[in-house]
Amino acid sequence: MNGRTRARGLRRTVTAAAAAALVACVATGCRPMDTGAASRPGDVRTAGAVTGAGAAGPSGSAGSGTAPSGAAGAAGSGSPGAGVARQPAGPGGACVFVKPDGAQRLGHTGWGFRVTGTDRWEYGAVENPSNALYTPPGGDVGAWHARGTYARMLSDMSRGGLLRARGSGRSPGTPVAGGPAHPYSRYRCTSSPRGDVTAARVMIRTVAGRGFLVGVDPRTGEFGSRDCLDATYDILKAYRAQHLTPAFPAEIPNVWVETLVLWSDHELTPG
Repeated sequence: MNGRTRARGLRRTVTAAAAAALVACVATGCRPMDTGAASRPGDVRTAGAVTGAGAAGPSGSAGSGTAPSGAAGAAGSGSPGAGVARQPAGPGGACVFVKPDGAQRLGHTGWGFRVTGTDRWEYGAVENPSNALYTPPGGDVGAWHARGTYARMLSDMSRGGLLRARGSGRSPGTPVAGGPAHPYSRYRCTSSPRGDVTAARVMIRTVAGRGFLVGVDPRTGEFGSRDCLDATYDILKAYRAQHLTPAFPAEIPNVWVETLVLWSDHELTPG
């Protein structure tokens, strides 16, 4: 048995143990998992909407989730914390963002990918603000995404993820009170010679509408998952991110993140 086979076996064992613990927890009436998805007072979550915290559009208009030229380095407009790593060389690239203390310390993930050949990124997550283990397809799973520079992406993710929706055409969403209990505090990135942005955007819409699941699907009786990690993996797989490790059903995010060989590894501080 080689090292890779042993590693896969360990991941499957850990995943199976976590699944058994989760099923036992649900059976005994445990509290729902906390993904740390709560945002600032007055913030709005919009399922699948492109949002931005004070962001401006390509021509400087509010609400498009992209920063105007020169805004990335300004305080409060997308400037990352001091000493942040440079973006992957490109022309493509992908990042995974991690809340290590989310979901009862099993971890919570978000995603980002580079619009190939540009300095723009698209990023987001499925935050599951209800903390429910099951939300039917079409339900509110706290899916959001935004667009901006690499610096803005790091800044937005470091402040918890759920961004303020701006612009008169936005869906109303659901207000979420409080501050982020578990901010994204780590990120891993990889460069790529290419990226399928179109396929990734289609998958963003798919994960926003397919509901949320960790455990037994009440519709089918089958065990599986449609959680934050599945969303991260499926979107980056559609993008064709390099060196992307497969994610098993109901895999523990904090375990999976450690399998991203050849990805950079950085601390993420509020910016």
